[in-house]
Amino acid sequence: MDLNRASDESGEPSQHVIARDRVKSLPELAEISRQARAENKKVVLAHGVFDLLHLGHVRHLEAARKLGDILIVTVTADKYVRKGPGRPVFPQGIRAEMLAALGYIDWTGI
Repeated sequence: MDLNRASDESGEPSQHVIARDRVKSLPELAEISRQARAENKKVVLAHGVFDLLHLGHVRHLEAARKLGDILIVTVTADKYVRKGPGRPVFPQGIRAEMLAALGYIDWTGI
């Protein structure tokens, strides 16, 4: 698989890519980004907590997608999320996988 984009051989985003396969470690994301830049591709990074994903998040990330060739979205680790008791509602792995399920996001990480 081309590290630059979760896509099929046609270059189009694959409908068969499993969301959890698009969740990468930070070192893996660094390599994906390095390779993309070596190919003169523009990499966009968006970061946030994304606990209880909502329409504002979706619109923000759709706009970010339009700014480059590869969209990487990272989520804040659970240990840094301090929004009150019972937060985050969803643990970091689930938040990253939910984002990866959005077809216009290429890669996610924590």
